[in-house]
Amino acid sequence: MAEELLKENAAKMSGHLTWSLLAVAFLASFGSSMLYGFNLAVVNSPAEYIKAFYNETLTEQHHWIPDEHFLTILYSLTVSIFAIGGMTGALLVGKLVTKYGRKGTLVRSTMLVFIGGSLMGFSRWFRNPFMVVAGRFITGVHSGISLSVVPMYLGEIAPKNLRGFLGLVPSIHICLGVFGAQVLGLSELLGKEEHWPLLLSLVLFPTLVQLMLLPWFPESPRYLLIEKGNVHATVSALKCFRKKGNIQAEVEEMQEEQRSLSSIKTLSVRRLLTDRSVRWQVLTIVVVNIGMQLSGIDAIWFYTNEIFRNAGIPEPHIQYTTVGTGAVEVIAGTLGCFTIERVGRRPLIIGGFLFMGLCCAGITVSVLLQAQFPFMSYISVGCVVGIIAGFCIGPAGVPFLITAELFKQSHRPSAYTVAGCLNWLSNFTIGFVFPFLEDATGPYCYLIFCAVCWGVAAYTIWVIPETKNKTFLEISQMFATKNSVQKEDPTPNSHLKLALMNGYGSLRLHDEK
Repeated sequence: MAEELLKENAAKMSGHLTWSLLAVAFLASFGSSMLYGFNLAVVNSPAEYIKAFYNETLTEQHHWIPDEHFLTILYSLTVSIFAIGGMTGALLVGKLVTKYGRKGTLVRSTMLVFIGGSLMGFSRWFRNPFMVVAGRFITGVHSGISLSVVPMYLGEIAPKNLRGFLGLVPSIHICLGVFGAQVLGLSELLGKEEHWPLLLSLVLFPTLVQLMLLPWFPESPRYLLIEKGNVHATVSALKCFRKKGNIQAEVEEMQEEQRSLSSIKTLSVRRLLTDRSVRWQVLTIVVVNIGMQLSGIDAIWFYTNEIFRNAGIPEPHIQYTTVGTGAVEVIAGTLGCFTIERVGRRPLIIGGFLFMGLCCAGITVSVLLQAQFPFMSYISVGCVVGIIAGFCIGPAGVPFLITAELFKQSHRPSAYTVAGCLNWLSNFTIGFVFPFLEDATGPYCYLIFCAVCWGVAAYTIWVIPETKNKTFLEISQMFATKNSVQKEDPTPNSHLKLALMNGYGSLRLHDEK
């Protein structure tokens, strides 16, 4: 009886893409996810101007001329402190989304962007280099929060047949942010010495748009019902996000999940890590999030110019070639977004990582043979483009999506905290270690990335099930056998049945006749 009820409800819960769903996905991603991509790439173009600013101000204020080594360290701190801020923000996600909700957290966290962007924008005016460092840290905290909260929010408001599409919208905006930073950083636009503070502070404008418009849309219905118990607000939110006729089945599914939870309160990270009923889900987010960063993509992003320079591309043309890779990111991300509901999550992860691993091996081979065969330099450029395309089509966004899908409401915030911390820690580690790794191993370092990519692909093949068009409760039951726990009956009290909503949207349980 319970399985028949689930199947009947599942057919009713498929929804259409409404303007409100699309607007929320755009606003949440435009004012948050895009800033993450923008901040990743924006410091590359004005690097020499920022170092010159540090040199000038330290000389003026302290009557001391720093050497090149110190300036490099200070610039490296400017770049890497963004990741430290991101990890700090990821640690706050669980408490923030539990207290303020998903949308509430996004709206409140915009204040961090206004503070950080203003510090960077006025740093040259006040002749203070540490305003740049502080601004990067604060915007990093915002990105650490939003990188987890945006896919969580979109995953909870989306009908199950659109969860993949909406879940990858932030990934497209991350690619757009990187591409936008590369274009605006061209010497013909804002890539000039007098414009770099303006370039760094452009993050203010997308955030202002989000702050003005996102508060008009509802909070996550799952948060309102399962965590707050507010049925009327849940129904109102669903009416905003859905077409008429889909609400009843979704509310029933949420209540089934609510009854399956041993506790409606959000679990702590410690309890999540020790909960045997989700151990394979936890291991999965650990593997995919660490693998996502240790795949070599960050090394490619950080050192693209050097690879292109070694390939013989003329120095004046390198910036345009880099912009071309940004365009490839956007195209690949868009392709992944529009195909995920057709092919599923697994093919995008498996195919993306396998292709990245192949291209990493290709870089090693092409660099080793470059001296004997000059055309191999162009093969290495093609492999760099291939790694970026393979990453953006799946591994860039699917890990954040499945983090929402693999866990029920009580576990999800802590799961995003764990995933976010591992993601940012791996990001920081690869950015710090890669130069030393490259010095020690030369082109063979890409074989390490190849092994990581193929390892994640193999894990996905053997462990991760397809979650396309499944409810959160159904996905949880798919892992029950692996976790050696008894499958949950979605309606443990089989004599109870949900009554239909009356005209005011209230719900109650009736004895089955």
